[in-house]
This record gives sequence, structure tokens and C-alpha cells, in this order.
Amino acid sequence: MSELLTLTLPLFVLIALGFAAARGGLFDDAQVQTLGRFVLYVALPALIVRAFAQRALTDVFEPHYVAALALASLAVFALGWAGARLLRLPREAAALAALGMSCSNTGYIGYPLAVLVIGPGAAVALALNMLVENLLVIPLALVLAESAASRGQGWRRALRETGQRLLRSPLILSIVAGVLISGLRLPLPAPLMRAIDLLAVASAPVALFAVGGMLHGSSVRGLAAPLALIVGGKLLLHPLAVVLALRVFPVADRTLATAAVLMAAVPMIAIYPVLGQRYGQQRLCAAALLTAVLASVLTINAVLLLLRP
Repeated sequence: MSELLTLTLPLFVLIALGFAAARGGLFDDAQVQTLGRFVLYVALPALIVRAFAQRALTDVFEPHYVAALALASLAVFALGWAGARLLRLPREAAALAALGMSCSNTGYIGYPLAVLVIGPGAAVALALNMLVENLLVIPLALVLAESAASRGQGWRRALRETGQRLLRSPLILSIVAGVLISGLRLPLPAPLMRAIDLLAVASAPVALFAVGGMLHGSSVRGLAAPLALIVGGKLLLHPLAVVLALRVFPVADRTLATAAVLMAAVPMIAIYPVLGQRYGQQRLCAAALLTAVLASVLTINAVLLLLRP
């Protein structure tokens, strides 16, 4: 158990440092958001490009991984939607609850955790997770939420706007660039590759620090039932669903399968409260993110313990 704590404690120390820095006034909300944008728009795209550039395309794309993650995430999404409706949450909140249960904080927490456990192969898992999350789970949630907010009249506009947003996403663009580099076997100049390496290395610590800063000011009062659904679904049900889906679509690389489960076991995406704000659900989303991060101190170590050979 001490080995597991040694592995995961640095992650939560960096999150705690970010929280303390925001609480102490060292970083205000705008500065924390700037750190997050650096990770989202610069460091993570560099990491994804590096993952593809260092491998042949056939070594990066694992169809069984994508199929297993998609199956598990959609199943948990459906259960989250149904559970939220049983709790009489409005449809906008139900869509966001389903998103919170089925979409991981892959870049900010999942990747740093996976790289500690399996090493460089975590970058491949990151790229594949980004495909499923950005092309399937997040668009589905946004279309449902926008349709509900527009009283059934806005799903076409929501679908169009989501597609346009995806085409401008630096994560999607970096995946496209990485696929081209890997598929065409394009050599990158050494200075450019070194710059990409430096940015990629910065992604994990800055991401964790930014998560801590984003959690400052969150409150969980009066939200026991929906929080239990969202947080329990994300930290327990989602990784379990991935384990079961990997039995249907087995992945030959055991380390990659481990990364899939680990990334499913981390809290929801860091921009969860931002997405919730559009539909008046920022308090629920911020509280769910805070609770999930705190609870994951225990649940992630439990998952690691179960995954040990």
C-alpha cells in the first residue's frame, strides 16, 4: 500500500498546491484559467503529436481500445441520464450528470497517473481517449443539453456548432497532425522535436496544478443525491464498465488495457463547471468535480491495488 501512495501522492500534492496558491491569492481565477489554457492549447497537443511522431501509425491506433472505451462510456452515459431523471433533475442537468460520469479528466489527471504506472505508452492511451471523448461523449452531452435548453428546437444548431468547435479544437487538430506525421513517416527537425518534448513534459505538472486552482471556491452543500450519482458513477462505475468492455474487446497490450482502466477511474474533465455554466448548472458541476477529486484519493489507490499482478 505504501508503494501505491508513493505513486499517487505526488499527483494530489500538486493539486493541493494549486488549490493553496489560489486560496492564498497567489493566482487569481483568470491566471488559473490561463494555466489551463496553456495545457489545453499548447502542452497536451505537443504531447499528442509526440506520441504519434515516435511510433508507426499501426502501433498507435488500437481499434479494440477505442471500441471498449466507447462501449463503456456510452453505457455509463445512458445509466447516468436515467439515474438523473429518476432524481427529477431537469434534462440539461441530466445530460451534464451523464457527461460527468462517462468522460474522464484524461489530460490533467489520467495521463499523469498512467505515465507513472505504465510509462511512455500512456501517451498512446491519451490520444485514443481524446478521440472517444472529443468525438463521441462530449458532443453527445452537449447536443442533449442544448436540445433541452432550447425545448427540443435546438439540436440541429447544437450539432452544427459542436462540429464546428471540434474542427477548431487543438486536441483534434493535434491528433490529425500526428496521424499525418506517423502515417506518412514525416521526419521532424531535431530542434522542433526538442521543443515538442519540452512542452510535452510540462503538460502533467501544470495540468495538476491548474486543477487544484480550479477547485478553489467550490461548495457541495445541499447536493447529496446528485453528487452521489455523479461521483459514484465516475469513480466506480466507469472503470468497472471499462473492465467489462475490455472482455468484449480485449486489448493485446496489457499496459494499454491498464491505462484504459486507470483513465476511467479519475475524476471528470476539468472544464466540467465551465460547460455547466452555459446551462445554469455550474454549482452542481463544480461541486461534483471537487467531491470527485477528494474521493479519488481513496478510489484511485483502490483501483491500483486491484490492478496489481
